[in-house]
Amino acid sequence: MSAKPIVSLLIPCYNVASTLNSALESIVSQTLQDFEVILVDDGSSDATPAILREWARSDERMQIYTQPHTGIIAALNLGLKHCRADYIARMDCDDLAHPQRLECQAGYLEANPDVALVSCLVEGYPPEQVREGFRVYLEWLNSLVRDEEIRREIFVESPFAHPSVMLRRTWLEKLGGYQEHGWAEDYDLWLRMYLNGARFAKLNRVLLSWRESPGRLTRTDSRYSVENFIRAKAHYLSRGPLSGRDGVIIWGAGMMGRRLSKHLARQRIPLVAFVDIDPAKIGRTRRGLPILSPEALPGLWKCYKNPALLAAVGSRGARQLIRQRLEGMGLREGSDWWSTA
Repeated sequence: MSAKPIVSLLIPCYNVASTLNSALESIVSQTLQDFEVILVDDGSSDATPAILREWARSDERMQIYTQPHTGIIAALNLGLKHCRADYIARMDCDDLAHPQRLECQAGYLEANPDVALVSCLVEGYPPEQVREGFRVYLEWLNSLVRDEEIRREIFVESPFAHPSVMLRRTWLEKLGGYQEHGWAEDYDLWLRMYLNGARFAKLNRVLLSWRESPGRLTRTDSRYSVENFIRAKAHYLSRGPLSGRDGVIIWGAGMMGRRLSKHLARQRIPLVAFVDIDPAKIGRTRRGLPILSPEALPGLWKCYKNPALLAAVGSRGARQLIRQRLEGMGLREGSDWWSTA
């Protein structure tokens, strides 16, 4: 084993005996071979520990660390302490890395020193188990490749599949690793990186097969619920794009707008109005604020020195229609307004 590998691949493990071998086989088949695998067993009660020990005996690049079952954030931070490389990649025990994944991502970071994180396109796996909601999310995820596209829609949803990323160690150290705030640990990290000016990238090729299964943490852990994603958005919107604003408008008086406004109000954001296209809502109030038509927006905008708008309509196609309307008003996405749904 080299004194310092090019890549440290960080993998938390908890009761993954059924998929662990295939995941590790995809790793040892990488075209880039100068890596280490930091495997953190999070108190597994199945055959996972025995499988890990067998792999470690046959490949010195496999390093095993254990902890009582305390969850993914503790496992990730324990693993980070033992990663030696400048580039830290993530993967989970039920996914498959395509053979050139590590080589391509490490090469990109080497050639682009200003980029903090590089991801890739991902495919749902196995295809016959990919549900409609997951397929729609993957389509959106894979449509965001350039830094400006990722930053533009980072408050819509998590723009990266966590097991697809490779990050610079310096950024993880700068931001204090993974943190527990009651919402998704990966989305939390992306938003902290965004607020700190990180540049993102995504290779325009599929390099990870992301397993769809009912047991995924995103389906079983409350930290990944829609409500907690909205909490995360409100938390970081208030500390970034909405900081110092004197009037914040929410486009969308439906369920998403109501839920987002609740958490923004708790952050003491100066909400002033909702905008909606539904005639049944226009002229009414929501949380004591007027619901206005889009035609009233230009006049309202002029009433404030430093206004901002959040588009919070989750129906398919709405984001692009709102974007066209706001561009027609001369409002700039990413400085005057942001999509949040």
